[in-house]
This record gives sequence, C-alpha cells and structure tokens, in this order.
Amino acid sequence: MTSTTPPPPPETARSAPERRGLIAIAWLWVGLPLAYGVYELVQKATQLFTG
Repeated sequence: MTSTTPPPPPETARSAPERRGLIAIAWLWVGLPLAYGVYELVQKATQLFTG
C-alpha cells in the first residue's frame, strides 16, 4: 500500500472571506422580495377569510 497525501483545499475555501459580502447581497436579493411576497399573501389571506 502506498500512502498518498490529501488533495489541497479547493480555491473557494481560501476566497470565502472575500465573497462574504457577495453572498449577503445575494441573500438580500432573494430574501427581500420573498419576505414582501409572504407579507402580501398574509394580508390578502386575512382579507379573504375575515371579509
């Protein structure tokens, strides 16, 4: 049996701190419209069931 060294870490692991802001912006880009849609849905469902 031959021993092999583990592969080097992927490049994305080293650049992760640099992309933290980009990831936060991406979550906001998706999360804010989603939150607004859920808010509108709750308002309309409330109107539907309460008259």
